[in-house]
Amino acid sequence: MKNFIEISDSEEEQVDKIKKWWNANGKQIIGGAILGLGGVFGWNYYADYQDGQALNARALYLSYAADSSNIGAYDKLIEDHSSSSYSEQATLLMAKYLFDAGNYSLALNAIEPLISSESSIIASTAALRVASIQLQLGQHDKALSTLTVDAEDGFSGLIYNLKGDVYLDLGNSDEAKKYYGLAIENITENSSLTQLIQIKLDDLN
Repeated sequence: MKNFIEISDSEEEQVDKIKKWWNANGKQIIGGAILGLGGVFGWNYYADYQDGQALNARALYLSYAADSSNIGAYDKLIEDHSSSSYSEQATLLMAKYLFDAGNYSLALNAIEPLISSESSIIASTAALRVASIQLQLGQHDKALSTLTVDAEDGFSGLIYNLKGDVYLDLGNSDEAKKYYGLAIENITENSSLTQLIQIKLDDLN
């Protein structure tokens, strides 16, 4: 694009140069402005759209969380917002409902893929629940394997506790005591869970 500021010998020549400059560059200026505004408006629209989608996903999740029989809300959440964290949370919730109803295999199938979630918290939660279901099904080796995942900070005590439960169910009291001890070391002091683990540990001594 040519520089606009040039010194001319007369007003007529200056006007003529302005016209020529505008003819050469005016469309570029307008086009650039439109593209710029388009980018701004486009981003604003996208941000508003994302906010709206997040609100819709949250509403569907809360609807399903409030009423486990509202399968329509769950299905729509999974269908329309599959990439939302709310869909993963809803799947965790559904797996819990299935587990509580004794449908262990269905719960396992629903939740197992979440171990690969991009959210470390979702992945760690899923790993704990998958291992719990595997323990319930008597799949001890699978449960121990599941519990070898890299867990989010704050989950190590819970993992050690569940490992203790697996070894206790296998009749290996030494390993059970070992992991219960590690669990107590890694869980916040004076928590109710710590007290429950201590009871299990005391029963083994």
